[in-house]
Amino acid sequence: MSTSQGRSGPLGLPTWDRCAVMGVVNVTPDSFSDGGQWFDPELAVKHGLDLVAQGADLVDVGGESTRPGAARVDAAEELRRVVPVVRELTAAGVLVSVDTMRAEVAERALAAGARLVNDVSGGQADPAMIPVVAAAGTPFVVMHWRGQSIDMNNRAVYGDVLGEVVAELRTSLDRAVAGGVDPERIVVDPGLGFAKDAGHDLTLLAHLADLRSLGRPLLVAASRKRFLGRILAGGTGAPPPARERDAATAAVTAIAAREGAWAVRVHEVHASADAVRVARAIENAGNGPAGPDGTAR
Repeated sequence: MSTSQGRSGPLGLPTWDRCAVMGVVNVTPDSFSDGGQWFDPELAVKHGLDLVAQGADLVDVGGESTRPGAARVDAAEELRRVVPVVRELTAAGVLVSVDTMRAEVAERALAAGARLVNDVSGGQADPAMIPVVAAAGTPFVVMHWRGQSIDMNNRAVYGDVLGEVVAELRTSLDRAVAGGVDPERIVVDPGLGFAKDAGHDLTLLAHLADLRSLGRPLLVAASRKRFLGRILAGGTGAPPPARERDAATAAVTAIAAREGAWAVRVHEVHASADAVRVARAIENAGNGPAGPDGTAR
């Protein structure tokens, strides 16, 4: 199982010798990507195991859609969706992260075996989140966020998107560290598609090195997002459906891996798992003579 290659302490940040692939399991009825295909817990667990078999290094389980315009579900419903899936996947040996903005859900998921908290609000949506993460000593993904999904498109206003995203991420990092989160266990995510238009997303992807200047590992989550649909449409028609954007997603994965991202978060794993390995082989070749398998000698 590919998750065994992650190296960390009991709750340390997992690392690999290349960019990792985080597979997505949406236990929701209204995801923009899969439209509720994995809403049943048994199907969600099976899907998570399938993602690992296809090359995912860890699996991100979420019970609340964060697509633009999405309304929130209550905490009880999010717990009902997430905790059983986390428990079953971790019992099967899968390295699991929980995608949630709620401290209660994070705490219960960690108790069920999750190893990482992925909060798209970066600790802003729930004031109890940072204390929970700090007390657990767990790795924490801090994403750039300007507000809830219901109206986030109205917040996509920037004078300098790169400078403002870096500055706002730094503020979130400082807030988490001040709250007791170990800075060595923090990952940053530029929040592609969250309060950003296609031009903003492309600018951030073109400047991943500047985002790495924050000094923390970087998660890139471009999978199937609107900006890819806009690129593929070429301004001449309707964007292709989310499921037809996987090749474009793999292209971003290759770029992110080449730029030193810690992980990419994707819905379709196989192509991205191939892409990160090819990117690593190219990097190795630049560091010395390569063997017949593409790895450096």
